[in-house]
Parts: sequence; C-alpha cells; structure tokens
Amino acid sequence: MELLKTWGIPSGALIIWLGLVFSFIPIAVRYLRAKAQKSKIALDDLLVNALEFPLILFLVAIGLKAFFDAVPLSPKAAAYGTALLIILFMLAGYLFLDKIFIEGLSRYSKKVHFIATSAGALKSLIRISILGLVVLIILDRLNITITPFLASMGIGGLVIALALQDTLSNFFAGLHIFGTRPISVGNYIKLESGEEGYVSQIGWRNTRIRMLPNNTIIIPNSRVVNSQIINYYRPQKEMAALVQVGVSYDSDLDHVERVTVDVAREVLRDTPGGVKEFEPFIRYHTFDDFSINFTVILRVKEYVDKYLVTHEFVKRLHKRYKQEGIEIPFPIRTLEFKGKPGSPKLPNM
Repeated sequence: MELLKTWGIPSGALIIWLGLVFSFIPIAVRYLRAKAQKSKIALDDLLVNALEFPLILFLVAIGLKAFFDAVPLSPKAAAYGTALLIILFMLAGYLFLDKIFIEGLSRYSKKVHFIATSAGALKSLIRISILGLVVLIILDRLNITITPFLASMGIGGLVIALALQDTLSNFFAGLHIFGTRPISVGNYIKLESGEEGYVSQIGWRNTRIRMLPNNTIIIPNSRVVNSQIINYYRPQKEMAALVQVGVSYDSDLDHVERVTVDVAREVLRDTPGGVKEFEPFIRYHTFDDFSINFTVILRVKEYVDKYLVTHEFVKRLHKRYKQEGIEIPFPIRTLEFKGKPGSPKLPNM
C-alpha cells in the first residue's frame, strides 16, 4: 500500500499528464494556426508553426519534474533526472528558436536576394551558434567545467578565422552590403576600376555585375565594400544627360540657344527613355581655340537611356544647325614659314 502511494499515484498522474499533453496540444496548435492564418500579421504564423513540438517537450519536462519531486529518488537517480530535465528544457528552447530563425530566414529570403543566395550558409551559422550556446548552458547547469571547452573553441575559432580569412572577409562584407544597401540587385553601377553594368546577384562571397555587352563580372564582396562606386539608381533612376557642343565665334548665341533647346525638347518628347516633362537648357562655359563651347542638359529615365537620347540629339542637332546656318567648327591649323633676314631666296622652279 505504501509502495502504491509512493510510486503508483505519481506514476498515474504522470501518465494522465502525458496523455493530455500529446492529445490536447496538437488540437490547440491547429486551432491557433487557423486563427493565425486569418490574421494579417505574419509573426503570429511564424510563432504558431514553431510552437507545437517544443511546447510538447516543455510540458513533458514539467510533468517529469513534478514526478521526480513526488517520488523518493537516490542521489544518483536524482542527478540523472536533473540532467534529463535540463536537456529537455534546453532542447525545447533550441527547437523553438531554430524553427523561428530558419523559417523566418526562408520567408525573408524571398524578398532579399542576398539572403536567398546565402540561405544555406546563414542557416548553418545560425544553427551552429544556437546549438553551441545550448550545449554550453547544459554543461554549466550540470556543473561541468566549461572553461576548457571555451579555450578550445577560442583556439579553434582563431585557426579557422586565419584559414578562412578571405572567405570570412567577403562574407561579412556581404552582410555589410545587405545592411547598409549601397547597391541592390538591378542597380546600374560603375566601379572605381571602370567596369559598369547591372547588379545581377549579391551572394555571401561575391557580387555579380552584368555588363551591357552581356558579360558578367564576378567581384569579391570585400572589394565592392572598399571601392568607390557610382550607383546610377540612387537616389533615383532619373538623371541628367550632358552633351558637349561647340559653335563658331561668328554665331548668334541667342539664336543658337533657341535652336538647341528646341531640338532637345523635341528629342526628349519623341525618343524612348527621354523625360518628356523636363525642360532642357544649355549653359555656355568656354571660349575655346576654335569654338564657343556649351553644355546641353537633357534628362533620361535611367542611365542606359542616355545612349539613345544622345544619339538622336546629335543627329537632329547637326541637321538643324545646317538648316539654320549655324556653323560647327573643326580644328584648322595654318603653318607659315618665314625665312631669316639676309638668307638667300629659293630659286623659282
């Protein structure tokens, strides 16, 4: 009778508790999942999906703790029971955090190209970090000295960091690009070394740029971070297209301005890529050797549109200048030879 009271009642209570946990929790989670799907908040879906199995483990650990407290255990058995409870509690926390981070990463990767291309490496890094933390906490709770483990991990981390210095540098440079967003996929950029094109991919190790001839440049992320980059899509795609023109000194500059602006306005209106609403203008700036030079300011929808707009503008402006009698000078050099005083003249041939 005493044995039944000491072990039977706690055991029966534990079995009933486990039965309730394994039958009630899945039903409750299904109900919460249905409610979360109707909600517009994405976070509740993530929490409910990560909750079921870790919650079962947590409640099982609660039942076991109550059972261990209710029955007489030897010191050795109590130590093993404590270790089991710590492992169950920490495993429940690990699975919950792992599910949240990994599923959140998978969802967010659909919106962020860098995460999509680096998902495998990021998942492994997150899991190793969380698992390492959980193991250290378990060892500490079991009164196992973790100082040697920390020292070994420090030495091992140093060796790995030295061996993978370039790889880690590119990885953290990729995180920097993702965080500060100096460039994004689809941006048209120009590197300090002269290469230019569209950013087609930002990975965990390198960035890919598709040039206009349809070639791809693969650049390490560390070089991208440390280079001067012109981003033609920031702060917006629209940009000025500047065309340098020169006319002869005999030209009527007011007339030149009217004709040039008229042609520019026509080109922006008719050419794909030109900003029709923009009012073009010119600015005279230089008395050159053979011409008075000025800049024509046009506006295009994005960087590559300037090529077609400039092409059409030069053609139409050249034709219009001919019609208007406006001269576009070209360099002429006159060489004059003079003999020295008293030198003999060359005989006539």
